[in-house]
Amino acid sequence: MQLDTLILSLPSRHATLRMRVWRALKDGGWGVLRDGVYVVPVGRADRAMLGKLQSAIRAAGGTAMFATLALGDGEAPETLFDRRTEYGALAERIDATVRALPRLGARKALTAVSRLQRSLDKLAATDFFPSGAKEQAVRAMAELKERYETAYASGEPRASRRRVKELSPARYRRRTWATRQRPWVDRLASAWLIRRFIDREAKFVWLETPRALPRHAIGFDFDGADFTHARGLVTFEVLAESFGLTRDAAIRRLGAAVHCLDAGGIPVPEAKGLETMLKGAREKAASDDALLVEALRVFDLLYTGFAPAAASRS
Repeated sequence: MQLDTLILSLPSRHATLRMRVWRALKDGGWGVLRDGVYVVPVGRADRAMLGKLQSAIRAAGGTAMFATLALGDGEAPETLFDRRTEYGALAERIDATVRALPRLGARKALTAVSRLQRSLDKLAATDFFPSGAKEQAVRAMAELKERYETAYASGEPRASRRRVKELSPARYRRRTWATRQRPWVDRLASAWLIRRFIDREAKFVWLETPRALPRHAIGFDFDGADFTHARGLVTFEVLAESFGLTRDAAIRRLGAAVHCLDAGGIPVPEAKGLETMLKGAREKAASDDALLVEALRVFDLLYTGFAPAAASRS
C-alpha cells in the first residue's frame, strides 16, 4: 500500500501556525506517523489545502516536503486512521440530543440534527478503513432523525418504494399543485421546477393538512402525493426524473444542493448559501405565496449561475 506523506518542521515560535497546520491535517484525516510526519492513503490528500500549508510554512521559515511512502507486505496502516474514538464521541453527542429533543423545540432540534449529520458526514469522509463503529454511529443518527420526525415533523414524507416513471408535461399544464403550508427547501425548489419547466401557469395551494387536498389538484411532497420522496430521491429530484429534466446538468447540480439540505448526505458547496438566501426570503415574506415569489428569484439566479459551468463541462 502507498501513502501520501507530508514531512514538515516549524520554528517553535510559530505556535499559531502550528495549530492551524495541525487542525487542517486533522480535518483532512491525516494520520501521524511520527512527530512532523503525516500520512494519508494515496489520492485522498487535498492538494489545494496542502499547497497553501506548504506556502505558509515556508514563509514562516519552516520546511514542508511532500512524498509517497510505499509500505511493505504485512504493514497495516489502519491503526493510523482509527476513527473509533471519534465515532464514540459523536455517538455520545447524538444520544444526548435524543434525550434533549423534547425540550429543544422544533427549530433548535432541527439545527442540532443538521449539525450532527454534518459531523457524521465529515467524519465518514476521512474514515478510510470503516469499521463497526461507523455503522453504530449511522444507526444512532437514523434513530435521532426518527425521533425528531415523530416529535416535530410528522408531516414530512416518507420515501416511497415506487419506481419513478417518465411522464409527459402535456398532461400537467394549467393545473393546481398542492403541498404542505410553510414550505421549505424541497417544496420551494419543487414549486420553482414546476413553474419554470413543467407547468408555467401552475397555481399553488398550501395545505394545512394533506387531507385538505382539493379535488383534481396535483399533490407533491407529502405522503400519498402524486410526487414525493422515492427510492432515495427528494421530491425535487423525483419531479426532475419524472419529466426528463435531469438531462440538464444545471438542474442536476441544483438537485444535489436541495437533496443535501433536505435529506443530508453528500455535502454540496452551494447548499449553505442557498439555505441562507431562503432563510432571508422566509424572514421577509408575509405569506407562503410571498415566500414562493422570493424563492423563485433565488432559484432562478442559482440556476442561471450553474448553467454556464454545466455547459462548459458538457
